[in-house]
Amino acid sequence: MVSLWGSKNGESNHDEDHDEEQNGEGSRPTSRPARREPDERTQLLPPSRAGFLDPDDPAVSPYNLWSVRALRYFSIFFLIITFLWWVLLLVSIFVSPPMLHTRGSGFFDFSFTTLTAGILLSGILFFSAPSRAMEITSLVIGVFLIVDVIIITATARIRFEEGWVGIASVIWAALMAIYLVLVERVVAWGKKEEEERLTGRHETKRSLKEWLAVLSSTIIMIVMIAVVVLLTATLILRARDASLQPSGDRWYVDNDKYEVHVACMGSVTFNDAGERNPTVLIEAGEMPFEDTFDDWVYGAYQNGTIDRYCYWDRPGMAFSDNAPSPHSAGMSADALSEALVQAGEQGPWILVSAGIGGIYSRIFSARHVGEISGIFLIDAMHEDLLYKIASPRRGFLLWARGVISPLGWDRLPAALFKGRTREDRVYGRSAYQGGKFIKQQLQESLVANSLTKSEVSQSRHIQSKDTPLVVVSSGIATRKDEEWAAKQEDLTKITDNLIGWETVNGAPHEVWRTFAGRTTLEAMLRQLVNA
Repeated sequence: MVSLWGSKNGESNHDEDHDEEQNGEGSRPTSRPARREPDERTQLLPPSRAGFLDPDDPAVSPYNLWSVRALRYFSIFFLIITFLWWVLLLVSIFVSPPMLHTRGSGFFDFSFTTLTAGILLSGILFFSAPSRAMEITSLVIGVFLIVDVIIITATARIRFEEGWVGIASVIWAALMAIYLVLVERVVAWGKKEEEERLTGRHETKRSLKEWLAVLSSTIIMIVMIAVVVLLTATLILRARDASLQPSGDRWYVDNDKYEVHVACMGSVTFNDAGERNPTVLIEAGEMPFEDTFDDWVYGAYQNGTIDRYCYWDRPGMAFSDNAPSPHSAGMSADALSEALVQAGEQGPWILVSAGIGGIYSRIFSARHVGEISGIFLIDAMHEDLLYKIASPRRGFLLWARGVISPLGWDRLPAALFKGRTREDRVYGRSAYQGGKFIKQQLQESLVANSLTKSEVSQSRHIQSKDTPLVVVSSGIATRKDEEWAAKQEDLTKITDNLIGWETVNGAPHEVWRTFAGRTTLEAMLRQLVNA
């Protein structure tokens, strides 16, 4: 019978039985799904990723590899070592530990260690986001640091000043820069391996977070490249300055810890009684003697006012090394005494000093009472005013200047665009920009109102009252500062044998910079010599 839909029941049942017989399944239904016929959309469907993770899954990480994890642990370990070394170097600027004193400023090794800590910290912060930029910049830094190693070790003066501490610091910095290149390569390899294993392919695209990490790390490393370029340029300047030879000789003092420069001009003469005429021993003020102070002294020598004079560079100034910290004026006086003995120089002495140098001369005089024939103070500082150079603010600013001094932020432009010479940088108008000079000023500031003030106060009681004394003051300084004027008057009383006290009107603190000042100084020096 024909069904309502145009088919017979019997035919339908027969067809079903026939299909089951052909399939050989009997009454069981088939378990295979029907295969979809390919059409124009088939090739657009993504391949099956059954068993693989999404690339953004946190499990897809290079940290899965033990070698990558080991490198991260090594980086943290190296950073800890660098930080401890950095702290030790920071402390040594103020108090020199045994075996860690450097004859230079100590600011260069501190800068190299700071750079090393920055390199390692950047590598740790952006460890899981390796980039080609990070690798290239690290390699560039490493190359410049290797150049720095060559400059320091090849230049004898720099090698002596930096010592093993500075050399070790720059070598460590170079090794850590090269190590970071290795880390970047290994982490990039590990990232690729884990992506292929867990996602089925290497992910070439980066997320926004990864791009920000790459951008940040690149900017930081570019800044570090700029820093190491400046360090290298400053080292080149130092190598150039090291070729400048002193007029005198350097002598080891304080158990061979550092050298000081002593120079003498003229010949030893004797009076009619066969006694040795006094030698003028000069203590410079705030700047090295060779800057401008020697102009009028050499003029007095040429004019026959004096027969012979000697001068020295205090530790950290001009051709002298830096002394261990802390370092007081009394320690400098002892260093001068030791150097004079080694140089074969002996008194009697006429002490000529200016500014802060008056403090050093007075201590030296009290420790060599029988050898002093006269004291000449040129607008000298009084011990009661030492608090002005011992302020915490001044100390902090000196330390900050010292920390950035290896970058040569002021010395490099002066050399390139203002024609500053090596003489200017060693002892001239640019000497104050150098790390050694800044370290000397910092050391002076740290103990000015404590150790140094105590030493000069004691020297006032020990000072022989019969010693001839001359005081010359700045007219500008005394008019501008009443306290300074009052203390100048008090300086005329450190002995009972005042030969003369002159205030040069219109003369600055460095009295010899004016013609009237030079004339007065030479005239007063002649009186003291004849006395």
